[in-house]
Order: sequence, then structure tokens, then C-alpha cells
Amino acid sequence: MSDTVIDLVNDSETEDVIMIDDQPETSIKKEDRESMDTNEPEVTEDQDSDEVEFVPVNIQMLAEEKKNSGNDEYKSKRYEAALRLYSEAIHLSPETAAYYGNRSACHMMLGDYRSALNDVKTAISIDEKYEKGYIRMAKCSLMLGDVIGTEQAIRKFLTLDPSNTALRDEIASLKQLRDLNEKAASCYDKKDYRTCLYHCDNAIKIAPGSIQNKLLKAECLAMLERFDEACNIAITIMQSHSTNADAIYVRGLTLYYSDNLEKGLLHFERALMLDPDHKKAKVMRQKAKQLKEKKESGNELFKTGKFRDALATYTEALGLDAQNKDINSKLYYNRALVNSKLGNLREAINDCSSALALNEKYMKALLHRAKLHYNMENFEEAVKDYEKALKHDRTQDVKNLLRDAKFQLKKSKRKDYYKILGITKQATEDEIKKAYRKRALVHHPDRHANSTDEEKKEQERKFKELGEAYTVLSDPMKKSRYDSGQDLEEMNHSADIDPQQIYRQFFFPSDYGFGGFPGGGGGNSSNFSFHFG
Repeated sequence: MSDTVIDLVNDSETEDVIMIDDQPETSIKKEDRESMDTNEPEVTEDQDSDEVEFVPVNIQMLAEEKKNSGNDEYKSKRYEAALRLYSEAIHLSPETAAYYGNRSACHMMLGDYRSALNDVKTAISIDEKYEKGYIRMAKCSLMLGDVIGTEQAIRKFLTLDPSNTALRDEIASLKQLRDLNEKAASCYDKKDYRTCLYHCDNAIKIAPGSIQNKLLKAECLAMLERFDEACNIAITIMQSHSTNADAIYVRGLTLYYSDNLEKGLLHFERALMLDPDHKKAKVMRQKAKQLKEKKESGNELFKTGKFRDALATYTEALGLDAQNKDINSKLYYNRALVNSKLGNLREAINDCSSALALNEKYMKALLHRAKLHYNMENFEEAVKDYEKALKHDRTQDVKNLLRDAKFQLKKSKRKDYYKILGITKQATEDEIKKAYRKRALVHHPDRHANSTDEEKKEQERKFKELGEAYTVLSDPMKKSRYDSGQDLEEMNHSADIDPQQIYRQFFFPSDYGFGGFPGGGGGNSSNFSFHFG
């Protein structure tokens, strides 16, 4: 009996043509067919017994029926049901190559290219001239991204039928896949992960079952900080290939770069157990071990107050892997704490800024930088940081810190009367008076009558500020309000102050009934013709 072939094409325009063998590749003997002319089993009665004896059914014919039923299910696109029927046919007739070929086609439609390849290899081992088997082998190998396997299947097929063009598309796709693989490898070596990812995606379109390309894609995703996507790919592959060292390695990468050094290290070690020569796993295990040790050592040194040693250790840790942003952001923050303890406030601010450059939502670093700005009286910067923090943390503590920073900023914009008089906040009443006398003589406008117009204006300004400073700091109530920052708007009362009048009170007190001033020049204040508008 000759074979007939049914070509089934999927609805998709790009779907491969899958060929199903309608008839088995072995014939059924004439006497076997004659014994199956009736659907009823032949029975005989034993004279001494009521038992019924069944005549055995022809196994090959039953297998053929299973195969035909599988074909019907396949045509209806019920591939799971077809798969089960083909398997039953194989169980009944394990030496029929066509049954394996049909089940291989079914596996392909279900996307299980590995099982499809195994079936077609079995079919070819039964019949080495099974042409359709080599076609399917080429298709399956291509889907799995196996360039060498695809080439071998194509070569064998063409040996059997040199003029057959059934694999024309596969030959073109194979060439394209090889080119994409080479480009992806080149980009990966250059650490151009984004372009490598692009080539991987195109390769996967040709070879959707390629584990190698999927894992290279996942590795690129991890290096591009798209950890969830990379993790999903690695875990999916691990679920079906639990001993795949590359999948375990990529999963380790996603953990390592997500600030889970411990688990990342365990995955790298597991990959090396499965593949002791896994170069990437060796490198990453070493980095993970060193980072873990340095970080823990730095933390211990900090806790025991050995700040300089902790500073050196954190700095060494930061030089191990610039790619690990999560770990490095924490190392920068830790080093900022150490610098704060050592009084290196500017360095501490820089470390906080570095931590935030790696992780802009790092609240600890943001709040610590705000505190450092506050302590250095950089109130504008402190306000900016607290405002950023409030966007992510609307707790009362942050609100209070922001309110206080704004208050101090407002205070800082006032004139510093202590600085104008050249005294400290602890100055006594006598020290305030002496400071005024000394500076008023230096800046009085009459002393600069022959100066340039610009210099005259500058001295007038300083002389006026001296009067303001003395008026406030010599009055206990005003001084208290000034020191506490209260009524800030009302403190700007310079328009009500006559600096000449204050000056005359010091140097011409007789005009005010105070008697002579030691070293003074009498009470004729009209000699001073300078007036403020």
C-alpha cells in the first residue's frame, strides 16, 4: 500500500507547512484484513463451560485507526488530543516511522520543539531515508536556534533529493540567524547591551525555542537594569531545565544587581557546581564575595568607632563593581556617615549626592544630605532636599524639618548684626557699645569726603548698618526677638533709624544733657552735614 500525504497549513501566513502521514509506512497482510471484515469479535462456545473466547484484534490495524483519529484531531487544531492519539499509535506500533513523524508535527504546533526533534530523530533512526523526517529535523533545529543541527539536516535532505526546494525558506532563515548571532556576540563583547538586545529579539523571532538567545537577552536586560524581565526569562527556563547553568547564572545576576548579594552568590556557586568552567559565574562569584566581605567589614568598623578604617574599606568596596548601582548607593551613604563622624562635611555631602545619583529615591541619603546642609547653614539647599523628601514621605517629622529649614532660611537672609559690629552673640552691653564706637569712627561719611562717589556710597551704607545693628543689639527685647528669629518682617526697620543721631549720642552727649564726652569736641553737631534720605 503506497503512502499518501496531507499538507496542513496553519491560519497564520508565516506558519510552516506541517505534513502528516495519512497512512502507515508498513502494509497490512491480506489475511489480517480478512479477519477484520466484521466489527464483532469472533466467539466460540466451549461445551463444558460458559466462558467466551475473544479473538485478538490486529494490533497494526488498531494503531492505524489511532493514527487516523489523530489526523482528524490535528486537522481540527485540537493538538493535545491529536498528540495523545499519536502516542497511543506509537505504543501499539513502535517501529512505524510515520507515527513519530506525525507526533513530531503535533509537538511543533504546540511549540515543544525539543520533543518534536526527539520524535523525528527516532523516525529517522527507523527509516534513514524518511525525507519528511529531515525536513522536520531542519525546521525543529532552526526553531531551537541550533545552527549546526539545521545545517546537517538540510545537507542530508538535499543528499536524498537534490532538486527539492522544500527547505528554501529555512536555508534563508538559517543564514539570517547566523548573522544575527554574530552581531549579538560582537555587541555583547563591546558591552553594548542595548544593541545586543535588539539582535537577540530578532534572532528569537526566527528561533523562538532558542534557550541560548533567550538567556543572552535576559543577561542584557539585567545589565540594563530591567531586572523583572530578566528574572522572568531565567525562571521560566529553570522550570523546564533545572540544571541549565546559564539560566541559574542569569537569575543570580538579577539578584546580585538587586542588592541581594547572599542569594546572588548562591546562584553563582550553583552554576559552577553544574559547570565548573563557567567563566562568567566565576567572575561574578568573586565580585559578590568581595563586595559582601568589604561591606560587612566596613559596617563592623563603623560600629566599633574605627571611622578611618571604615572610610578606607568602603572606598575599596566602591571600586569593585561600578555596575552594581544598588550596592554602591548604599556604600556611598555609609561612607557619608563616616565622613560626617570625621567632620568631613563637604565630602559627606558629595557622598550623599553620589548615592542619590544612583538611586534618586534613596530617602536616607536625601535626609542626611539635607541635615548636613542645615548644619553648614546652607539653608536654601536644605529646604530643597526636605521638599524633595516630602514628596515621598509626608510624615510629620519631615514636615517639621522642612518648616524649621524654611524658618532658618528666612533668618539667614537678614543682616547679621553681630558680624556688622564684629562681635559674638555672647557680647556684653559694654562690648556692644565699644564695638559701635570703634567702627562708627572708621565708617563715618565725613572721614571719606575726598573719596570717590562709589566709595562714599559704600561707607554710607556701612555707617547706616552700624546704626541698625546697635539699635537692635543694645535693646534687650529687640535683641531677644532678633536672636529667636521672631517677627522677622518687622525687623527691617532701617527707615526709622537716623544713624547720625545715634552717632551724636556717643560722641556729643552734651547735646542730650549727658555732660561732656571724654575726648569729644563739644556739642555743636551742625559740623556734621551728612544726612540720610
